[in-house]
Amino acid sequence: MKVRAVILAGGEGSRLGTLTAKRTKPAVPFAGKYRIIDFPLSNCINSGISDVMILAQYRPHSLIEHIGAGGPWDLNRDFTGGVRIYTPYKARGASDWYLGTADAVQQNFRFIKNNSPDLVLILSGDHIYEMDYAKMVAYHLKQEADLTMATIRVPSAEASRFGIVGISEDMRVTSFVEKPARPPSDLANMGVYLFSLEVLNRALLDDHNRPDSSHDFGKDILPRLVNTGARVFAYPYDGYWVDVGTVASYWQAHMDQLNDNPPFDLNDRRWIIHTRTEERPPVWIAKGAVIENSLLADGCEIANGARVERSILSPGVKVGAGAIIRESILLTSTRVEAGAVVERTITDKNVVIADHVKIGAIALTDEPTITMVGKNSIVPAGYVIEPGAIIGTDVIPEDYSSNRVRSEDYIQTKRLAHEV
Repeated sequence: MKVRAVILAGGEGSRLGTLTAKRTKPAVPFAGKYRIIDFPLSNCINSGISDVMILAQYRPHSLIEHIGAGGPWDLNRDFTGGVRIYTPYKARGASDWYLGTADAVQQNFRFIKNNSPDLVLILSGDHIYEMDYAKMVAYHLKQEADLTMATIRVPSAEASRFGIVGISEDMRVTSFVEKPARPPSDLANMGVYLFSLEVLNRALLDDHNRPDSSHDFGKDILPRLVNTGARVFAYPYDGYWVDVGTVASYWQAHMDQLNDNPPFDLNDRRWIIHTRTEERPPVWIAKGAVIENSLLADGCEIANGARVERSILSPGVKVGAGAIIRESILLTSTRVEAGAVVERTITDKNVVIADHVKIGAIALTDEPTITMVGKNSIVPAGYVIEPGAIIGTDVIPEDYSSNRVRSEDYIQTKRLAHEV
């Protein structure tokens, strides 16, 4: 049984703010050393699927550099599968920017059907979870399904954020509605679809010829297949799964990994999450530094008297003497200088938090207030950045109008693109 995986990785992820200002959502770093796309990619290779296509669109450069030839995932193959990245191309009246998830697949279907795979596994490239797709394939074949979709129970209060599935006793899908205002159940679509090649081909062609379609799997393809009597089945999943589509959910997913019993074990050698990493020296922690309940990646340096509490530090992060980091996520090569206090803050790569800065705060509220600092930005010495403020990308000291940035402020660079 030949299975080809297609990972949809073109999302802009605008709700992630500065984290997606210079990269697509699946390329956003996660848990110290990974990228979000590492999870579906690793699920593929761990499930025995070595034929993978990635459909990219928005700011794909970081993603393309990260995937490379696919070596870290054992996908640098030519004749037995491998990984290939496709971006929108302009042909004679045939192709353009993807209009929706289904349109992305339709525009690349001539590549997808090459060598005639029996099944096509369509995945979202921006979810954090571990799943054995081989079990889903076996379930699909047993049910003699046209389409199998992975489903998960979600809290009723959050169900309106998802596509909601209605099922019969034998798990056949009887109804599907995308993000209903009043959800009829708590069984949610996970964005993991297993199609027979011919069923997918017909569904895409039918959708392409409908001028009123938004060309989206959730809004168009799935409801139409269910309503026309296709054999669509729900595959139940009860593990950890999260769409890190907002700053709050991204931060919370990191904090989940710091629990005494994390939702999944990144050290599980039976299900390795593969990634591309650069060589860095071991972590260095000075005498007198305190590290509590945190993850530190290679190359981190923690100076004398510094404290790191319930935080995740990516490769090459440096924390100066007496600095305090609490409930924060610091991405690669962030530098926090002496005496600074960083709380509930997410910094992108190459950020400088100068000495004695106070940024963010931990408040006892139902929803955490997260402060953001964009890639390559500098927060000058002694500044106060209130909780919830946003410092954009490439911000330098001259871009600030005050040494105190209010919660509602969004500081952006005043320089032109070619000056950055």
